[in-house]
Amino acid sequence: MSAALNNAVIDTQAAMQLNALYARCIDNDHLEDWPGFFTEDCLYRVTTEDNHRRGLSGALIYADSRAMLSDRVLSLRKANVYERQRYRHLLGMPALLEDTPQGRHCETPFLVVRIMRTGETTVFATGRYFDRLIVDTDGQLRIAQRDVVCDSHAIDTLLAIPL
Repeated sequence: MSAALNNAVIDTQAAMQLNALYARCIDNDHLEDWPGFFTEDCLYRVTTEDNHRRGLSGALIYADSRAMLSDRVLSLRKANVYERQRYRHLLGMPALLEDTPQGRHCETPFLVVRIMRTGETTVFATGRYFDRLIVDTDGQLRIAQRDVVCDSHAIDTLLAIPL
C-alpha cells in the first residue's frame, strides 16, 4: 500500500489521538515509550520560531532516527544531571495541511507547563508542532518528522525532557 493511500486514514481525530497519547507519555514520565511514536527513520528537531522562519537548520535538539531518540532517553535516565521536573502539555487542535506521498503534514499548537521538584509551576514553552505523519508498515500512525518550533528564542537550558 502506498504512503499516499495510507495517508487517507490520517484525519483530524487520528492526529488528535496521536498527539494526546504523545503528550500523556511525556507528562507521565513514560519516556522509554516516547520513541515508539516515531518511524524508524524519523526526524525530530526542537528549534525557535526565528530559526524556522529564516529556514535555518540549527536545532536545540536534533535526532534523525528512533535509535537516537532512544539514546536520548537513556542519557536522561543514566547520564544527564538535571533538576527533577515534569511537564504538562496543553495541545490545540491539529490543522491538517498538505497531503504528499511522503506523508500528511499537520500543525498543532502547544503550551508546556513545567513543574519543578519544589512545586513551582511555570510556563516553560509555547509553540507549534510541524509534523509529517504516516501510517507505518504495521498500520500504526507515526511521526515521520516533528519540528518543535518554540515561539520564544529564550529557551531555558533545562530543556532535558522532550517537548
